[in-house]
Amino acid sequence: MSSQSFLSVLTGSFSTPSADNPTVAMMEAAYRHAGLDVRYINCDVKPHNLEDAVRGARAMEWAGFNCSMPHKAAVIDFLDDIEKSAKIIGAVNCVAIRKGKLTGYNTDGKGFLASLKEVAVPEGKKILLLGAGGAARAIAVELALAGAKHIRIINRDKAKAEKIADLIEDKTHTKASAHVWKGNASVPDDVDIIINATSIGLGNAEAIPPVDLETLKKGQIVADVIPNPPVTRFLQEAKKRECITLTGLGMLVHQGIIGAEFWLEKTLDATAMKNALEDIFGVKK
Repeated sequence: MSSQSFLSVLTGSFSTPSADNPTVAMMEAAYRHAGLDVRYINCDVKPHNLEDAVRGARAMEWAGFNCSMPHKAAVIDFLDDIEKSAKIIGAVNCVAIRKGKLTGYNTDGKGFLASLKEVAVPEGKKILLLGAGGAARAIAVELALAGAKHIRIINRDKAKAEKIADLIEDKTHTKASAHVWKGNASVPDDVDIIINATSIGLGNAEAIPPVDLETLKKGQIVADVIPNPPVTRFLQEAKKRECITLTGLGMLVHQGIIGAEFWLEKTLDATAMKNALEDIFGVKK
């Protein structure tokens, strides 16, 4: 009788639409690299089926799963507990299952923070955040909890920016301000880190957020959350001005690493993940 186990540990993702989600390739490449018998299953789950999907993951003893749009808020109703920053953000994109108990986390901001720490720590820094969507909210909360001095949020709908600024000032020790985005936004002289948290540039190598590029300064950190294309036009222009640039691939990779630590209590290889994504997006080696 063979002693080999034919029961793989299951992880995955619930979202809709889900066909363009590259996380499955990234995670399975890392599992193979680590020699783990773990699978990542990309599932298209419609909103009315979310509760059943969560119950199914628990019943089948999955180690955990990611939740992407449009489930990040709705999934909270089906969890046993949520971690501090996810509670502040009001959204969960990663669920760990331990002994039948489901705990929710938000790795959007955590992934960005881990990527940022490869070049700088946020403590004491002044941040310019472009956009006020879900990614911006998660990033702002994690930067504030990590000790950022001030977060300036600009958005065409100022009310959305104000909600994030108010949240930061109410729940953290960081100062925040909201501003309306009109025309080409100028980067204030004292800003240390600029983050494009909008979808401008996603899938379009020529698109660029309306920013006065001449106000970028040598040595400033310029980050983009967009993974495809990895090197956006915004980052290309920032590099020309001798800024330090961060692509969205780093954020995506670190989200995967953090998620696997919650699920498996193991640290996966970042290079294996990054290589898989670069192959998908056609990044030249």
